Amino acid sequence: MKVAEKTGKTLEEAITAGVLELGVDRNRVKIEVIEEPGKKGLFGLFGTRLARVRISYEDDPGILATNFIQKICQAMGVQANTQVSKDGEHWHIDITGPELGILIGRRGDTLDALQYLTNLAVAKKLSERVRLIVDVEGYRLRREDTLVRLAKRLSEKVKRTGIRIVLEPMNPHERRIIHTSLQDDNRISTFSEGDNTNRRVVISLKRV
Repeated sequence: MKVAEKTGKTLEEAITAGVLELGVDRNRVKIEVIEEPGKKGLFGLFGTRLARVRISYEDDPGILATNFIQKICQAMGVQANTQVSKDGEHWHIDITGPELGILIGRRGDTLDALQYLTNLAVAKKLSERVRLIVDVEGYRLRREDTLVRLAKRLSEKVKRTGIRIVLEPMNPHERRIIHTSLQDDNRISTFSEGDNTNRRVVISLKRV
């Protein structure tokens, strides 16, 4: 949070000075009047009392994230546009543009790293923690659909053969998608095994 405390002959003068010092639009600041302007002492014999205000400004997470991502893209020589939206406590940063596969990487590894770094960069400039979800051309939604279909297909194979199936290593979010998509199947059980980046989902029949 950025804060400026200013005085002026009028409230407007003090507010303007504070806004100029912070270098932000007036409609994005919080204004707290500490002291109204007026006369000091009996019959105003001791001069005029100045107005005093406290101007505070909280950086917008979406703007901070966009600026960080744009710098990363420029450094990589990638042409990209960003759109920001908010869903409850989550901020969504959608990146669009030509040839953005380099931002996604193998199975989204680069995208996950970009999201992690963006969250770190924004958190350093805010007084509270926010959750940022970074996506490229709707990749995360497509990946989720792919994982759900994969889970359903493999669960049917397990039912036919009775042999458990161990999936490829996945990050926590993708493993959660697999678990959630099969949690209502009363014949199938899922669990994770392995350590760190080698952690995998196992699909097996439920024990009777």
